[in-house]
Amino acid sequence: MTDSAKGRPLLRTPGEGELIEVAGVDHLFRLTGTHTGGRFAFEEFTLGPGVLGARPHVHHGHDEYFYVLDGELTLHNGDGEITAGPGHLLAAVRGTPHGFRNAGDVPVRGLCLYTPAGYEDYFRQVHAEVQAGAEVTDELLTEFRARFQTTPYPPP
Repeated sequence: MTDSAKGRPLLRTPGEGELIEVAGVDHLFRLTGTHTGGRFAFEEFTLGPGVLGARPHVHHGHDEYFYVLDGELTLHNGDGEITAGPGHLLAAVRGTPHGFRNAGDVPVRGLCLYTPAGYEDYFRQVHAEVQAGAEVTDELLTEFRARFQTTPYPPP
């Protein structure tokens, strides 16, 4: 049982959390559903230059919020791409198409909030599959996303 489940605040120190690397993106989950009673998950993410974070897709079971700390994140918003720099916030609520990549030549660092929690398990499962020898392909990601009520955009 976590401290927050015992009725006490939970302090996470800098760098503390569960680090999951998936397809060139470092996801440091500072809080997961275990810590929040399933209410939300919170991560710091880093994309190196030229890294594709996620092709456009739609979540049907959770909302996702991106906040850029450093660098410029190229975001797909359903109509095309926009560039978001430090201080920009993108709210990808259920049913809205979105994707992201680092089109620049410096790393991008940001925060991401998932409500409710649970999508962190997608990253855990993909990471485990890759560690077992699987290659990250669009087909593999589509299969795993489907487990978490997520579909490609535009639909096939």
